[in-house]
Parts: sequence; structure tokens; C-alpha cells
Amino acid sequence: MSDWWQWAPKKGTDQLGFAVVGVGRFGSAVCRELIRNGSDVLAVDSSERAIDELRQLEPSIEARVVDSTDEESMRAAGVLDMGTVVVGISEPIEASITTTLIAKDTDGSRVQQVIARATSDLHEKMLKRVGADRVVFPSRMQGERLGLELVRPNLIERLELDDQTGIDEIKVPAVFVGRSLRDLNLRKNYLVNVLAAGPTKGLTVNPPASFVLKKSHVLVVMGSMQDLQKLPQT
Repeated sequence: MSDWWQWAPKKGTDQLGFAVVGVGRFGSAVCRELIRNGSDVLAVDSSERAIDELRQLEPSIEARVVDSTDEESMRAAGVLDMGTVVVGISEPIEASITTTLIAKDTDGSRVQQVIARATSDLHEKMLKRVGADRVVFPSRMQGERLGLELVRPNLIERLELDDQTGIDEIKVPAVFVGRSLRDLNLRKNYLVNVLAAGPTKGLTVNPPASFVLKKSHVLVVMGSMQDLQKLPQT
């Protein structure tokens, strides 16, 4: 088998990357959001046309034509070396179920979680039965949202003011716990403004610099999308 078929995450990183299986409307949206946030992404699809269309949209992406229902093809392509596998296949249902099972149950698989797309309640039940950690229902916006959640696990909600600026509600990162807003100086160090902080049901709007963050708190911050993405994620 030729070397170009083999693929692995970037060397020197401890975090396993993402594989997106099935790059239709939903899968492509997930890929774009992951790439936008600088993640390692491997995209695979059984359709050469779908892969070609994705490469036109994202020329830098690692993309392969792969039969995801074949265990050896999945292993050789590198899908089973990814930390997270997003199964974006909609039809046939059997293909999404088999792909999920291979990702979760193959000997030597390094996959830590599988997020699968479902088209019905029955499909959802079957995916969970074969090991899907999470099941979502299709839409382009949900695909973009899922991609964002994967790279920003502490994000609770986002309000986009325009194409460049947004307001994020996030769980307080561990490195912020026990520190005051004065010590953190988020405006200087991260170029974001704190609009509110505190318990979810008791937020303090425009909190004072002496406000100390706790593990149970959330932060509401405003800034450019680029700067918001630089905030600590855990």
C-alpha cells in the first residue's frame, strides 16, 4: 500500500486529532469549523466526488476516499488513530452503524469518543447501542456548532455580533480558578472584555476587578472571534 494512504496527527502533539467520516453538508461544516480552530482533521468518504468537492473548499485538508465499513481500510487511512471520530453518514443507516462499531470496538483503536449523526429516533437508539458516545441530528448550523464545541469544550453559548466579533459564555478555565479579575487582566492578556461573571443563576454584570473566580462560575466575555478562541479551554 502506497505511503500517501498513511496519515497521522502532527508530530509533537499530545492531543489526538479528529476524523470526520462522511463529508456531505453536515460533515463538511464540522471539518471547516475544526480547521478554522487549528485542529488536526482527517476527512474520509466513500465518494471520490465528495472528497474532491471538500478539497475545493478546504485545499489544505487531509482527505481520503475510504470505505468506512471496512475495518482494514479505516485502520490504514489512520481513522482509528484519531481521538475523536465524527460519523456524518446519513444513508445507508447500516453504514453509519457499522462505521461507529468499527471506530469503537476494533482492537488497537485509539478512538476515545464517537459522535454520530442520526436521521431518526430508531437510528439514534441503534447508534447508542453499538457504542456512540453522542448522537446529533443533521443541519449545517449544528455541524458548525459541533465543530466549535469539539475544540472549545468549555463554551456554553456564543452570540455572534458580526463576522468578526462575538460574545461567549464559558465555564471558568481551571487556570483562572481562585484568581481575581485584576490578577488575570483579561483585557490586556487576551484582548477580551469581561461583561459578567459568577454563578449561572446569579451573574454579576460588569464585575469589579477584585471579583474572584470559582470553579462553579461562568464568564461572559466579548472580543474578536480570533481572540476568544485563544482563551484557555480547560
